[in-house]
Amino acid sequence: MELEVLRYTNRISSDAHKMVMKNAKPGKKEYEMESLFQHYCYSKGGMRHTSYTCICGTGNNSSVLHYGHAGAPNDKTIEDGDMCLFDMGGEYYCYSSDITCSFPANGKFTADQRAIYEAVLKSSRSVMAALKPGVKWTDMHRLADRVHLEELVKIGILHGNVEDMLKVHLGSVFMPHGLGHLLGIDVHDVGGYPEGVERIDEPGLRSLRMGRLVQERMVLTVEPGIYFINHLLDKALADPAQSCFINNQVLARFRGFGGVRIEDDIAVTADGMELLTCVPRTVEEIEAFMADSGKTFDPDSPLLQIPSDTAADKTGRCSPEATVNYITEDETTHHLLSRWIPDRHLKNLSLEKKRSHVESSFILLRWPTKNS
Repeated sequence: MELEVLRYTNRISSDAHKMVMKNAKPGKKEYEMESLFQHYCYSKGGMRHTSYTCICGTGNNSSVLHYGHAGAPNDKTIEDGDMCLFDMGGEYYCYSSDITCSFPANGKFTADQRAIYEAVLKSSRSVMAALKPGVKWTDMHRLADRVHLEELVKIGILHGNVEDMLKVHLGSVFMPHGLGHLLGIDVHDVGGYPEGVERIDEPGLRSLRMGRLVQERMVLTVEPGIYFINHLLDKALADPAQSCFINNQVLARFRGFGGVRIEDDIAVTADGMELLTCVPRTVEEIEAFMADSGKTFDPDSPLLQIPSDTAADKTGRCSPEATVNYITEDETTHHLLSRWIPDRHLKNLSLEKKRSHVESSFILLRWPTKNS
């Protein structure tokens, strides 16, 4: 049942991100996008709170990993040519979501923006394709690093042997955080390092919030990113072991670029994973979605519907069936209500009355039932 609620938090938060993408444009403030996200989650999904402080970085602010705090409160004006990095997730009865969308403020990727974005997307999809019970989460982080370095070589920012780059931890210059973390009742859920599991003291990996083997029914974030953080770049250029791989002339073009992060929530299955997040992910999908003026935010409209022709695969899309579990069994309805209503009261309620409680309360607000 907990997984069903996490599917719900992802559904609402995904739709909220899509509304933000529709409304983001040069001249608006970052905090306007934060406000829109919060309003959608509450008005459409009954999510009074977000899982964490919203990160709405645009331009160079998108390279600040936890931007949006009191000292930098999402108050920049969005400018034409900015990359937007919006990391926001709604919380429903303590169950979290954690989603990041990166896209150009004007709706069109430049060649450099596209190159960096597609490098991160390739990393994300490579990790998802490799995920299954029994793999080491630390190996998934290393896989993301490897893909980033390979793609940065293709772009021309780096040159040389990727194996040698990995030995000097060059990947952590561009992705200084961990690949992802457990997700549940807390956005950074507990259990990442139980007794006997030691944190690896290496750049990048030391920031990884889980060091365990991946297990079925774990819910995790997959959030690779590439950032151009001046003080990390300057430190790498001052280190002969790392600077020998960096093409400083090409790198100079990306100073001030900010960063790109793509963050999805996934549930580990017996033979792979289920993608819980449903937002446009490819460059083509993002540009087409932002160009379509037909979908705008209306607080009184019904929830956005996930297209019925999307496939449940690892390409960044997911089916309605993978996103929303319909209430079809008497036992399921009873179980949901039993978390909030004592059994002594429940036993006297008819099935129709129980369904009415589910439909009208915040337990699963607007979650379709069998007869809806």
